[in-house]
Amino acid sequence: MASSEGLKHRSRDDTDPTITTTATTMNAGVTKSNDKKVQKMAMARRGLRSLAVAVAVPLALALASACLSGGGGSGESSARPFWGLPRWVFGAAAVSTAGLAGLSAWLVWAEGGFHRRPADLGLFAAQLALGLLWGPLVFRIGATRLGLVVSLGLIGCLLWCSKCFHRVNPIAGDLLKPCLAWAVFLAVFNLKLV
Repeated sequence: MASSEGLKHRSRDDTDPTITTTATTMNAGVTKSNDKKVQKMAMARRGLRSLAVAVAVPLALALASACLSGGGGSGESSARPFWGLPRWVFGAAAVSTAGLAGLSAWLVWAEGGFHRRPADLGLFAAQLALGLLWGPLVFRIGATRLGLVVSLGLIGCLLWCSKCFHRVNPIAGDLLKPCLAWAVFLAVFNLKLV
């Protein structure tokens, strides 16, 4: 019994303040950690939604443009250059390059590039509009001379846009290079039709 004389019996009301403080601090750390995780997940969800919109809108517009370009029209009887690609290739390439351009623009937006330089957004919209306009002009209407002007304008816009995007995010600038290559091909193709 001598060994148990120094022991103190604790009731439920007696709590050690150091244990309570440590437990509270640990719970606060877990809460802060959970809050950060929740904030990161919310930010990731917003990022995925904005990415989906940034890619889906140009894709949908390019698909509509490709549908407007196909079938009928006076462009149907135009002589084809020696490579004679089917129209679906032009539509598929237009949709692909529009998706790449949308991804590129999203990367610039995510870095805050459009807030610092709002003119870059107008430049992106101009190159997107020119890219969407080329197919219906050449294939549906048959305006090959105007199509050549549009394709040359598209090349200029893409060069400038690539340079501006590269300053904000080098990957965004590089994503526009396949679009630029396609625009050069369109200009050469269009030149053969004139």
